[in-house]
Amino acid sequence: MNIYSKKQLWKYILGIIALLIIGFSFWHTSQLASKIEFEERQKVRLWADAIRKKANLVKYTNELFTKIGVEERNKVELWAEATKKLASNEEIHDYTFVLKVVADNTTVPVILADDEGNVVSYRNLEGENVDPKALKEQMKSMGELNDPIEISIYGGRKNYLYYKDSRLFAELKHVLDDLVKSFISEIVVNSASVPVLFMDETKTEVLNYGNVDPAIVNDKTLKVQLIAEMMSHNDPILVDLGENQKSYIFYQDSDLLTQLTYYPFIQFGIIGLFVLISYSLFNLARRAEQNQVWVGLAKETAHQLGTPLSSLMAWVEILKSQGVDASTTDEMSKDVQRLETITDRFSKIGSTPKLEEENIYEVLEKSVDYIRNRTSNKVKIEISSTGNTSVKLSVSLFNWVVENLCKNAIDAMGGNGNITIDVIEKSDNIVIDVSDTGKGIPSSKQKAVFDPGFTTKQRGWGLGLSLVKRIIEDYHKGKIFVHKSSEGNGTTFRIVLNK
Repeated sequence: MNIYSKKQLWKYILGIIALLIIGFSFWHTSQLASKIEFEERQKVRLWADAIRKKANLVKYTNELFTKIGVEERNKVELWAEATKKLASNEEIHDYTFVLKVVADNTTVPVILADDEGNVVSYRNLEGENVDPKALKEQMKSMGELNDPIEISIYGGRKNYLYYKDSRLFAELKHVLDDLVKSFISEIVVNSASVPVLFMDETKTEVLNYGNVDPAIVNDKTLKVQLIAEMMSHNDPILVDLGENQKSYIFYQDSDLLTQLTYYPFIQFGIIGLFVLISYSLFNLARRAEQNQVWVGLAKETAHQLGTPLSSLMAWVEILKSQGVDASTTDEMSKDVQRLETITDRFSKIGSTPKLEEENIYEVLEKSVDYIRNRTSNKVKIEISSTGNTSVKLSVSLFNWVVENLCKNAIDAMGGNGNITIDVIEKSDNIVIDVSDTGKGIPSSKQKAVFDPGFTTKQRGWGLGLSLVKRIIEDYHKGKIFVHKSSEGNGTTFRIVLNK
């Protein structure tokens, strides 16, 4: 197993472990959130049940007070009837009961006035001494509450009896009002922190609300949406306080409960983001380290080649001076020039190369000519181009790219086949396709061919295509990738350069 396969295996193993850790964390958090959510829902249900029970209590109390009010009113009417009989000309055989009814009135405030509106007498008013002006005002307010009872007296004259609810009944009504207000307050300010709307019988008017943004309540559209949302979560609670006083309580899950529902997904997103950032940073650090290794290796190679290259140049001149066959010295000079080109390429790694406008066809032709002269006649290399396409290049580095691609293609074809280089000019870029008729690259390895160390050769280092990618993308700001390939049908590498 080579280093590339081991690296891929470790990637899969670490990826599976990371997924297991994330899955366990997500599952555990989801379980915890579900448990808290269940407790929150129990709290909401208890609150709703308590509200229903208290609503029934308020209704019962209201009905009880209504009955007391009816009895108080019957008592007042009985007292008024007894007073009327005492003042009438009717014959009464037994005054005991009538006098007792009149005497037993110790709670109902009454004012007796003549037909001209003058106060004749009063009873059970607040305070012992009541001035005439205050009596007039109380008599007016009593007349607004209840129709006065007419009492016929001697001489055809009439008196009028004004009355209102007793102090006991008024206090009971005050207690009932406080109980209703307390009930509504308990609905709005609830311990479960539940968003709640206290609505009228028509379910359109908000009587009170709690844990809800006032802007939503004041906006008709938002209010309707909120009511619909609340109804989708929980059925409204009917509050029947008697005497046709019906209301509805709309409520939904608390904000905490809503947050708990989405918390596992938020945590999963945060963990995923953290893993992605960590991977990117580690990948960036790895690439930076690789760059340093590349630069150091390239410059050291250029430095090491410098001394023997100078010596070789001197030896070629000596051989020429000694009359050695010219064809031999010419070929040696070409190889020395080739070594100079290689040294120049290595020395430029890590430095910003100078890009100059070049005719792409001429550059490709020179690179291909060098390869043709050193390759078997069984390999055919053809260039398809208009011949007038220009692009900014570092010629020495770009030649290195073409040579590497062609050499890989020759190896893939086993020294027998065709290599075609197509140059396609587009509006904003130049596309160069290098195609061969070799054995092809499996789809599972097409992205990995540019990784350092990846090779299918027994003696290969796996650095050629990695260097090609670095020259095209880092120095020329272009792109290179496997455009198409299939096993047994060859491969096409595509280079895209900006105009």
